[in-house]
Formats: sequence, C-alpha cells, structure tokens
Amino acid sequence: MKLLCDRMLGTLSKWLRVYGIDTFYPDEELNDSDLIKISKKENRVLITRDKELIYDAKKELVDTIFIKSKILDEQLKEVSKNVKIGKTKVLTRCLLCNSILEKINKNEVKNKIPDKVFEFFNDFYYCPKCDKIYWKGSHYEKMIEKIEKRL
Repeated sequence: MKLLCDRMLGTLSKWLRVYGIDTFYPDEELNDSDLIKISKKENRVLITRDKELIYDAKKELVDTIFIKSKILDEQLKEVSKNVKIGKTKVLTRCLLCNSILEKINKNEVKNKIPDKVFEFFNDFYYCPKCDKIYWKGSHYEKMIEKIEKRL
C-alpha cells in the first residue's frame, strides 16, 4: 500500500518510511488540491489531521486515514488499523526521499563516510536519488528498539 502524509505529519511520514512503507511527503509548495491529485493519480491513501482535507479527498473518492492524535505512537496505531506495519521491510527506504535503498560495496563508500564507520561496519546501503549512505550503526539499534516497543 502506498501512502501520502500531509505537511502536518512529517515525523509520522519518516517513521512509516523506517518501516519500509512507500510514503510520499510533500514540499511546502503543494496545496491540498495537489495532495488529492497525487493521491488519486498514484493510488495513495491520504493521511492527514486536517478535517477539510479529509472531506475534500472523500468527495474525490480518495482513500483516507484521519489522524486524531499528535503523539507519534498513537498516530502509528491509527495507521496500523488500515495498513500492515511490520519488521520485514525495516530500513529499506531512504528516510529523506522515500526511494528504495540499494546495497553498495563497502569500498565504493570509503570517501563518503567517516573513517571509523568504514573501519567498524561492512554493510552499506545507498539512496540513488539523494546520494545518502546508510549503515546499521547505533542509530539503527535505537530504531530497532523503538520498533520492538511499538509492535
């Protein structure tokens, strides 16, 4: 399932990407009408806290999820009522741009990461769109701990 979070839900959008869920997050230039068009065109479920946007999206027959809470864990629970959230695809998407990450050879990233990271880690993942490098360091372990608590 593909999702679209509106501008009020940036943290939720990031965490849905952590779980490996295809989640579009708009820039400031897109208005509500644009979000509805994108949702419709790309067959995305529109997630928002904006009652007017929900109303307008439903008039256009766009699937929606209305988020009531401002608390991330509660937002994830609200989404999980409609979307399967699990551990199988954790950290397979770029957290910044939503692209699917590609495994990359350690030697190809040597000059793009800190020396200590190169020394201590062997598995690296690359975002072909935004050129970001990911590895399973302490930040990964902290994310996994949070994921374990949430599921």
